[in-house]
Amino acid sequence: MAAADETGPFFHGTAADLRPGDLLTAGRPSNYRPEITMNHVYFTALVDGAGLAAEVAVELTSGPAAPHVYEVEPTGAFEDDPNVTDKKFPGNPTRSYRSTDPLRVVREVDGWTRLTPEALQGWRDRLTALLHVEHAEIDN
Repeated sequence: MAAADETGPFFHGTAADLRPGDLLTAGRPSNYRPEITMNHVYFTALVDGAGLAAEVAVELTSGPAAPHVYEVEPTGAFEDDPNVTDKKFPGNPTRSYRSTDPLRVVREVDGWTRLTPEALQGWRDRLTALLHVEHAEIDN
């Protein structure tokens, strides 16, 4: 795994309620293809990008959940996220990364931009469509 040039700070968005010092690890089901176990943990250098991921995670969670954004620090090497950078946004303007090594939670972050109700409905519609595509690809 090649190391990315980014120095952070880094953020991770999730529905999980975490504490400083907790570790986020690979080996969890994909939010987008729950039948796939992910080999990486994903993060970004853009706090609002992590906020979007948090809101999407809540949409895909059964039961009550709240979106959380955490500042995280990688514990090992990381690389550009090829699911975004190679397929959608060449050059990594989303500043999205992944690692096989854990991410350590530093703190919860407040003040990130929440989706409008209209934007959230748009994501619900996209997620519903994506979850019904049998061969949607994830570079794992």
